[in-house]
Amino acid sequence: MSCKSKICKGLLRMMGWKTEGQAITDPQCIFLGAPHTTIWDFVVSYLFYGALDGKAYCMVKSTFFFPPLGWILKAMGGIPVTQKNRAVFVRQIIKAFQDNPKLQLAIAPEGTRARTDKWKTGFHLIAKTVHVPVYLAYFDWGTKTVGIGPKLELTDNPEADLKRARQWYKDKGVVGKYPEKFSTGKDLE
Repeated sequence: MSCKSKICKGLLRMMGWKTEGQAITDPQCIFLGAPHTTIWDFVVSYLFYGALDGKAYCMVKSTFFFPPLGWILKAMGGIPVTQKNRAVFVRQIIKAFQDNPKLQLAIAPEGTRARTDKWKTGFHLIAKTVHVPVYLAYFDWGTKTVGIGPKLELTDNPEADLKRARQWYKDKGVVGKYPEKFSTGKDLE
């Protein structure tokens, strides 16, 4: 266990968080992280994966990459992206996978911290294009538990796969820091 791992575990404990699951050994993968209702989800998930001696990356708006904040974000696994154009955004992430043989990327399927009933399927296109597995990860503010759940087996039907993922989160009963901002979708409520 590294010094970083011990520090991250200690900080999580001090904050009252429990962990479930273990580091994923796939050199490349995507983690769906939900519910994403606050920027604090990033902090909790960063500490969690650090406690497992792993390094997960996440996408951050490119406008945040100015000194010194940009240096800190990069050190913590931030990948600068432009979000205005979906096609450009997806190409940026595919390129990141092509350029980095050890990329474990966290993606918020909601695409926003605001409440939305429509989750994004961009992760599906990325995973199928670069041939990486997708895992269901969570930060449950109701029980203060953060962890990695099962692998989401992808089919050629992104909407059906997304519905299965949303159902898993609903069945798990995860709660966001701001519960009113989290929805698994109207068709599951």
